[in-house]
Amino acid sequence: MKHSFSHWKAEKYDKALKKASSKKMEYTTISGKEIKELYTPLDLDGFDYLKQLSFPGEYPYTRGIHPTMYRGRLWTMRQFSGFGTAEDTNKRYKYLLSHGQTGLSVAFHLPTLMGFDSDHPLAQGEIGKCGVAIDSLADMEILFNEIPLDKISTSMTINAPAAVLWAMYIAVAEKQGVSPKVISGTIQNDIL
Repeated sequence: MKHSFSHWKAEKYDKALKKASSKKMEYTTISGKEIKELYTPLDLDGFDYLKQLSFPGEYPYTRGIHPTMYRGRLWTMRQFSGFGTAEDTNKRYKYLLSHGQTGLSVAFHLPTLMGFDSDHPLAQGEIGKCGVAIDSLADMEILFNEIPLDKISTSMTINAPAAVLWAMYIAVAEKQGVSPKVISGTIQNDIL
């Protein structure tokens, strides 16, 4: 294998590289790790398959969290969306779901992301502009009205008020008769 690789590199790769339009000779990841031109079994010397790669659905989850990877569970299709009132966004979500979307990604408006109610003076001029206005549990109930939270995963970009909005989401699920154990999705709590 070493001989074959050395021959290929000298006779094929290096000659083709001299003719290539790109003259960049070194490639790295954003972490600064070198990216080789080709990986072969020679790179696996000392590699512990079960510890460093393992099977799909098993630690360290290098090959995904599902045993069938995405053959058994396709990627969730969700468009980041939310605007105006909870009623407006609920209509939009129902439209998207009826046209093939398989999950939801909630865009909250700036006052909600900053932890302000829509009637707060600092919210003036921002209501529903860049996302949906959610000020109360009643708003959250309207947002997810007739949307089966046990069948749809929801991603919420929430920032600082993540715990409050997550609690509202759980309360809405419970009001729908859905156990918190079966709801799915993600929340983002990035206060920076």
